[in-house]
Formats: sequence, C-alpha cells, structure tokens
Amino acid sequence: MSALAALPSPTSPLSQPFFQHALLAGTLIAAACGLVGYFLVLRAQVFTADALSHVAFTGAMAALALGGDLRLGLLTATIAVALLFGVLGRRARPDDVVTGSVFSWLLGLGAFFVTLYTTSRSTADGTAGVGVLFGSVFGISAGQATTAALIATGVCLLVLLAARPLLFATLDEAVAAARGVPVRLLGYGFLAVAGVSAAEATQAVGSLLLLGLLAAPAGAAIRLTDRPYRALILSAALAVWEMWTGLFASYALPKMPPSFAIMAAATAVYAATFLLRRPVGHPRTAAPAGE
Repeated sequence: MSALAALPSPTSPLSQPFFQHALLAGTLIAAACGLVGYFLVLRAQVFTADALSHVAFTGAMAALALGGDLRLGLLTATIAVALLFGVLGRRARPDDVVTGSVFSWLLGLGAFFVTLYTTSRSTADGTAGVGVLFGSVFGISAGQATTAALIATGVCLLVLLAARPLLFATLDEAVAAARGVPVRLLGYGFLAVAGVSAAEATQAVGSLLLLGLLAAPAGAAIRLTDRPYRALILSAALAVWEMWTGLFASYALPKMPPSFAIMAAATAVYAATFLLRRPVGHPRTAAPAGE
C-alpha cells in the first residue's frame, strides 16, 4: 500500500510524458549551464555568453530558412562562432571589442534569415522562430530529450575533468602557462563547450533568456562562497533547482511560460544572495586554486 502511495497519481506532472521529457532534458541542461556558467563568470566572459545566445538564434533561423535541422543549425553556429571568438582574442580569450563586432554582424545576419524564412518557408512551421527565441521545453520529444540529456552529460563530464587546470589557467594565466598548462588549448576547448551549452539551453529557455541560466546561478554561487570547487558545484545545484522550480510552477500555472518561470526563479535566488551576504572580494583572489 505504501509503495502504491509513492507512485505518481494520474494528475501528477511526473505522470505526464511531456513533463518527464522536460524534466530529463532540463535537469541535465541546467547542470551543464551551471558548471559552464561558473567559469564564464570567473573568466569575465559573460558578454561572450550573451553573444552566443544571439548566435544560437541566427544559426537556428539559418537552418530553418535553408530547410535544415533547427537544432543542428544552432549547435553548429554556436560552436563555430565560439571558436572564432577564441581565434580573434588573445590566448583564446575574446575581448569585448571582438565579441561586440562579431555579435552585431551575426545579429544582423539573423534578421536576414528571419526575413528569408518568413517569406519562403514559415508556412511549414510558423511557430519555430518563437520557439527559438523563448524556448519550448514542454515540447521536447522523448528522442530529443534523450539526445539533449546525453550531450549535457558530456558537457558536465568535460568541465569536471578539466576543472582543475581550467581553474588554474583562469586565476593565474601566466603562472599556469609557465608550469606547462595548455592555456590556449583549454581556452578553445572551454569556448567550444560554452557553445554547446548555449545551444542546449536554447531548447529549454530560448535564445533570448539563456544568458540568465548561464550567469545567474554562477553569480549567486560566487556571492555565497569564495571556495572555487564549492562554488562550481553550488552553481550547478542552483541551476538544477531553478529549472525544477520553473517547470513545476509552470505546470501548476499553465498561463506561466516555463522559460519565464525558470528565469524568475534564477533571478529570485540571485537577488536573495544580496540579503544573505555582502561580497567580500574578487573571486580570483579570494582562495587558492588548489582548495
């Protein structure tokens, strides 16, 4: 009897296939964004993440306009442009001028593909463009959820495996290079992983809002602890919790879009950290890398 009581009821969100798909994909996408976002904030590359969010839109619209696969288009575009940022920057670290220039041009290119899509192919799927902008996590199929979960799991493993040298290269690039750490290679690898994360997050919260999923949990974690590894794990945990909160809130209140609910949870957590603790210093100097 107790085992039966533990099973989800027919009205429970956990009994709905669409919610199960969203929960599977959303959980792992959020974890990946939390891990990648921590390093984006620590490396002062949040503007790069913002640019990648718009690149995701351009890549998806280009794929739609040319009759290709939307997810393949945004994944290819975000990885390619992330690596381009690395090539144009110093030691695979893009500066704001490079990022801003490329970002503006690609946003204009996105406008071109929107026009091309709406005048030639929009009758095939008129809501696809809106889905790219604001996400459609409740519309993910079982196959798409599995694919997204596998890719996000790969991102999580890569970040965790590279965490120590990447942290060393982030906190003290010159010393890390002197000690044989492949700083440039790590920079390119991290940018590629950031591109994958941006493409994955687009499915959950959309290209317009994915920056919040990358930056807000990491920003909150850094405000709550100075210890790098603790902040890295806390960033992922907060991102997952915010994803779950948003999904359940949106299910309970159907008029509330899941992307809005997820971002509202992320913003609320970040705002709450201002009440819990004041910043005590820059994270790069707050604790040694080997903590």
